[in-house]
Amino acid sequence: MGSSSLNRRDVMKRAAAAGLLTVPAVGALSSCASGGSEENKAEKGKKSKDNPLGVKTDAGLAVYIFNGGYGDQYAQFVTDMYAEKYPKAKPTQKATERIATQLQPKIIRGNPTADVINNSGADKMNLGKLVKNGQVADLTELLDAPSWDDPNVKVRDTLVAGMEEMGAFGTKGCYQLNIATTVYGNWYSKRLLEDELEMEYPKTWDEMLAVCRKAKSRGIHGWSYPGGHARYLLFSMYAMFAQVGGREVVEAMDYLEPRAWKHDAVKSVLEAFEELVAKKYVLSGFDGQDAHTEMQTAWTKGKCVFIPDGSWVENEAKDTTPKGFRMAVGATPSLDKSDKMPFGTLYAPPGEPFVVPAKAVNAQGGMEWLRMMYSKKAAQNFFKEVSSIPALKGAIDGMDLPPGVDSAQQALTAAGDNVVIPFFKEWYEELFASDFNGAMAKFMVGDLSVQGVMDTMQKASDRVAKDPDITKVKKG
Repeated sequence: MGSSSLNRRDVMKRAAAAGLLTVPAVGALSSCASGGSEENKAEKGKKSKDNPLGVKTDAGLAVYIFNGGYGDQYAQFVTDMYAEKYPKAKPTQKATERIATQLQPKIIRGNPTADVINNSGADKMNLGKLVKNGQVADLTELLDAPSWDDPNVKVRDTLVAGMEEMGAFGTKGCYQLNIATTVYGNWYSKRLLEDELEMEYPKTWDEMLAVCRKAKSRGIHGWSYPGGHARYLLFSMYAMFAQVGGREVVEAMDYLEPRAWKHDAVKSVLEAFEELVAKKYVLSGFDGQDAHTEMQTAWTKGKCVFIPDGSWVENEAKDTTPKGFRMAVGATPSLDKSDKMPFGTLYAPPGEPFVVPAKAVNAQGGMEWLRMMYSKKAAQNFFKEVSSIPALKGAIDGMDLPPGVDSAQQALTAAGDNVVIPFFKEWYEELFASDFNGAMAKFMVGDLSVQGVMDTMQKASDRVAKDPDITKVKKG
């Protein structure tokens, strides 16, 4: 592949065409991936109107799904669709929590056992490295293919904004596609907040403190978080960073700028959360591998008001959520009148990423599986199975929505163009999963100061910026 010419202007044009001018830009890679889907050792079938990707109809298909909050039944629906269309293929599906451990070594050796992979969870593969080494397929062919429901509309034109930018990693191609729109923020029970505490969702941080103060007087914590996965706190902070200091604060983080984590906005947000800890408004103690589900169970039992989480929580916590809980998500409260972005600013990126190994035995079949996933019937089944918003535009319009999804849809509508997508979380997963997780864990128990968090995160960002073995996305 030649050097990339995709720059900030190109991305803005693409985002504008998708209807979201607020997505931060993707620049060019410092080095370009070698190899790619052209090295695929699988035989291809003949392309036709009914088979636009040229799937070899009798080639087996191996699907691997992350066994997390969404489970894998939504995926089995698509695998069954594939089996119905290509009965000789006899597709198989496996679920695992250890995506990188089980699959990445084989991808690196050039003999992957999976044709399409749900690259999610704490043990997800480092996509930047896979892209740099040409080990995941360019999905542009899929994006250019006719959509499942309307052959006159390309797949790319049916998807929510930000998808290609997130999966581009600074190149002209696209190496990851998502199936959900994940709404992050402060999740809460309307019954607890509105009926029991008789308070409204806080639009300012002073109002947030007032809610926590009243909750404490009733023996309830204002907040909780999973100590074992303390990075969840950033789900509530990313939009707040941009809201306080402007979108450029998060863009500086995306491009590993030398003082990105030293911005006054970062300090202000961390100080706000530090006050929650100092006033003992935070329920802690969830420190194991299952910390997130333990925290969610405490929340659904009414032991705290707010948790930092994503829209998968409605499905993940369904077994412990009582009737009448009225699950909802709230956007970032404003710190003060000097905030650069309004209340309602939301962190809502495409979620649940999928990749196809470049040397998959049936890469065409892997892409075809994703084309089926982007059908209306598969997207609506996804919604019914997991109570999450599909990445297919308009898929659930007019449907009856459970409380959490309905709230997330309302938050997206209210946010309008004020949606923040911190791409560095996808581009440099090692930062989020390791360095930032440790820093937030220490911060929330008082072992690391606000300045210490900022220093730790900046040091980690600088380390990645200087590492020649990590693919960089440059600002165009």
